[in-house]
Amino acid sequence: MKTEIIVADYFNEKHGIDIIQLLDAYAKDPMGGGKSLPLYVKENLVAKLSKIPYAFSLICYVNTAPAGLINCFDGFSSFTCKPLINIHDVVVLSKYRGLGISQIMLHEVENIAKEKGCCKMTLEVLEGNKAAKNAYLKHGFAGYELDPDMGKALFWQKTIGNT
Repeated sequence: MKTEIIVADYFNEKHGIDIIQLLDAYAKDPMGGGKSLPLYVKENLVAKLSKIPYAFSLICYVNTAPAGLINCFDGFSSFTCKPLINIHDVVVLSKYRGLGISQIMLHEVENIAKEKGCCKMTLEVLEGNKAAKNAYLKHGFAGYELDPDMGKALFWQKTIGNT
């Protein structure tokens, strides 16, 4: 098995197709919501990402076939006054799970974070996604808290408009 991790070029047609294919597979998974990406997203995501200077994606190929994806965004920690990387999507196609692909991709994101002088990497995970939680714990992620008496941070959202 030959594994290759590349930083996606949003202007490369194959990379764009692979990003959409991988993200759509994740969206169809119960942990991704259980339904395909909307047509608008499929048709516009890569072009929109290409216009965001602080976005980057890693694609994992196994024997030249797309197997995994991580979408990331640079952020900033006001408490440390340093950059950070938010890992927004982690995808490993079901037929490639259990091969350590998430660990390889997370390691590459960490290398990029170190090159950028980041203080940390952040991500969100569903409580019931045991496989993902185990993968993140294995890579050194943990729940975020400033003071144990105040508890761990929670990820909340408020949707705006018809998104």
